[in-house]
Amino acid sequence: MGLQETPKGERFHIVLYGKRNVGKSSLLNALTGQPLAIVSDIAGTTTDPVSKAMEILPLGPCLLVDTPGLDDEGELGRKRVEKALQAMNTADAALLVLDAGSLWKEYVKNGKQTDGKILEKERTLAEKLQENKIPYVLVLNQADRLEEQEALELKEMFQGFPAAAVLTSAVENRGMEELKQALIRLVPEEKKERYIIRDLICPGEMVVLVVPVDSAAPKGRIILPQQQVLREILDHHAAAVVTQPEELPSVLERFKGQIRLVVTDSQAFKEVDAMVPGEIFLTSFSILFARYKGELDVLTDGVKALEHLKDGSRILISEGCTHHRQCEDIGTVKIPGLLKKYTGKELVLETSSGGDFPEKLDKYALVIHCGGCTLHEKEMKRRLACAKACQVPIVNYGIFLAYVNGILERSTEILSVDRDI
Repeated sequence: MGLQETPKGERFHIVLYGKRNVGKSSLLNALTGQPLAIVSDIAGTTTDPVSKAMEILPLGPCLLVDTPGLDDEGELGRKRVEKALQAMNTADAALLVLDAGSLWKEYVKNGKQTDGKILEKERTLAEKLQENKIPYVLVLNQADRLEEQEALELKEMFQGFPAAAVLTSAVENRGMEELKQALIRLVPEEKKERYIIRDLICPGEMVVLVVPVDSAAPKGRIILPQQQVLREILDHHAAAVVTQPEELPSVLERFKGQIRLVVTDSQAFKEVDAMVPGEIFLTSFSILFARYKGELDVLTDGVKALEHLKDGSRILISEGCTHHRQCEDIGTVKIPGLLKKYTGKELVLETSSGGDFPEKLDKYALVIHCGGCTLHEKEMKRRLACAKACQVPIVNYGIFLAYVNGILERSTEILSVDRDI
């Protein structure tokens, strides 16, 4: 991700669905104004979801996802359809794309009645979208194959349908503005404004960010949550000092009496807690993001399961991204070591990463998840819902590390301070 780009997990995700050769890829190219997706008359050209970031004002930063055809055939085709449906896990909205020409021949020209219904596969998908509370637009694409009156009659056929119908021609670049407006109307007029750190500080106040640079740190940059916190501090006209744990004592001394808050990487929680005086608030990037995404209460409740673990209890340690494991990797080395030390039990540990998150969690006594900074908010909430459905407690790395080091109460203290910012 470039430094100027909105993080993928913060974008409004719009997924394109439809059968093969209805023009999904052409529609994606027309909406973005770029030849991103390969276009061909050969059915099944799109074999994996293709994503493109763009801005749709006033919707803001979006991510458009083109998917394989719903009617793909054979064993490989079935797997492609499964992959397409998985994109629903992160969808904020969807475009259900239909071939206007085929619909005209099938239902209008030949006089068949639809009663506001559409073909079986699309109808099934529409029901899935409704079940998952994903708003969508019906896109009657390839309308250039119809006369103007025919196109209007076709659109009229869908007036009773629970989703808006828009006529488009990706080939002639028609209907794109109407489609964008239909997407904008899917978003609630009032979206609750949320902050990562802005509401905890006042303009002019100082925040110290503790960012360890070790073997696990990405070369030449800081990780996404650290970038986002730093940017929000600057946007709020507060001051930020970024340092490593080794230099923290000198920073605290140099700015004595001026620092309101220290935010640390969770892995340095214990040593940073020992350095920061009690009059200065302390928290972690992980805890800030758990609050930002509305997960804090669930995760702080989940960590209490540590007190009830037994020999043989099965623990899932899960990460939302995939990365090269280092010798001091947090998920496979540090957390397992702390689990054994804190509980004194012989536990059975399993790991997962990326999109490989189990739907069934019944066999686990606890799930310890990363902060989920690379995951879309909806995907993280889906994972929390899976844990809740299976009655399995879940906690993230930061809250786990604060708890086992005895500083969870201190690291969440600032979140309950009532200030008029």
